[in-house]
Amino acid sequence: MAPHHLPFYLAPGSGTDTLMVVMGIFLVGIVLWVGTLYWKLHSLPERMAHKSQKLQFELVAVLGLISLFTHMHIFWIAGLLLAMIDLPDFGTPLRSIAGSVEKIADATPAADGGDVRTGTVPPPTDTSGPAKEKEHSHV
Repeated sequence: MAPHHLPFYLAPGSGTDTLMVVMGIFLVGIVLWVGTLYWKLHSLPERMAHKSQKLQFELVAVLGLISLFTHMHIFWIAGLLLAMIDLPDFGTPLRSIAGSVEKIADATPAADGGDVRTGTVPPPTDTSGPAKEKEHSHV
């Protein structure tokens, strides 16, 4: 008894609802797209910190995981801010200082109380005649 001029989106009496099938596929596609967008946005601080120091990258990654599992967005914001900031490199100068201190610690004082000699470099010896005085120029 239905009229023959019904719109296409209304289901016929004994057929499948095309609009519902199309909207179901559309809904699944949108949910997958929004989920992918969410994961990309959530991993933004980690991708930003990837080119920085290892410690900074690890801190940002941990903050991202905490925010993911606790749903507290302040951790994500803290990770994003930490990824944006360039932390100064304290490790390289400290390693240089430690290497210099090791070299100084390995040095042994000379027997006559003169210059400090290291165990790796022998003292200069001159056995080719009388000792000559060095001239010092202030030029």
